[in-house]
Amino acid sequence: MPVPGSPGFHPERPTEITTRLRPVRTRHPARTPAAIACLVLGLGLMGGAAAGSWLVDGSAAVAPAVGTDYDGVRTLWHTVPVDALFPTTLKGTGAGPGGADRVWKRVGVAPDGTCAEALDPLLATVVRPVGCVRALRATYTDATSSSVTTVGMLFTQADRQVMATLRVRFAQEKLGERDDLMPRAYPVPGTAAEGFGDKQRATWTVSVLSDAPVIVYAVSGFADGRTVADPSPAGEATVAGAASAPAQAGLGHEAKGLAEAIERAMRGSAATSAGKPE
Repeated sequence: MPVPGSPGFHPERPTEITTRLRPVRTRHPARTPAAIACLVLGLGLMGGAAAGSWLVDGSAAVAPAVGTDYDGVRTLWHTVPVDALFPTTLKGTGAGPGGADRVWKRVGVAPDGTCAEALDPLLATVVRPVGCVRALRATYTDATSSSVTTVGMLFTQADRQVMATLRVRFAQEKLGERDDLMPRAYPVPGTAAEGFGDKQRATWTVSVLSDAPVIVYAVSGFADGRTVADPSPAGEATVAGAASAPAQAGLGHEAKGLAEAIERAMRGSAATSAGKPE
């Protein structure tokens, strides 16, 4: 990984940090019996999946279940620290091609905004039925600064049924495989992602959650700013033997891996917030 002072080192731009993602209140030592029971149950369910799990800043992977506070999740964008939703460093064990490990460094966080700012117009139209409350975005680079990935979360107004309906539509109509429904990249001046724009998008993934009012997405490209004439969805770019340029460069793994890692970070924040007293 590039070190300070070396040609490949790009410090994170402090001006990119959103001011609306605020720190949560100091944790209260008290816990209700119900919260403890939920925690124990969650730990039990995740125990069998510990091997090969994602790591956030080197710590153990968070529980995959958001919990029962569905409505509470939609407020996370302004009630938890930015570093909790977009950790400065993300580690993925076996996340790369051939099971290689991955490390990603955050280079910038966009100010919270609207879906129109984060999505191409057609994709914004597709997700309109769930009602976008806020869009959060951050851009990461890999350890070699050869790839860049924008990952985002769209917090919605929809209830479980509406989110499930959109999820089914994405699956049945294969909307996540259409290159005219790609999320937008977030370029960060003065970093490896400075030239990461619409024409540099190489591979992407969009995940509509049904157990939380959130849509998680990621879009990856080459850090050298090259244009990509034939982008490939992450599902295709991660298939063994795929011959496209994004697949050969491992960009599908970058998009998929970071999207999953950020989803886990969100779920961890949700579980922590749900355990706090009112």
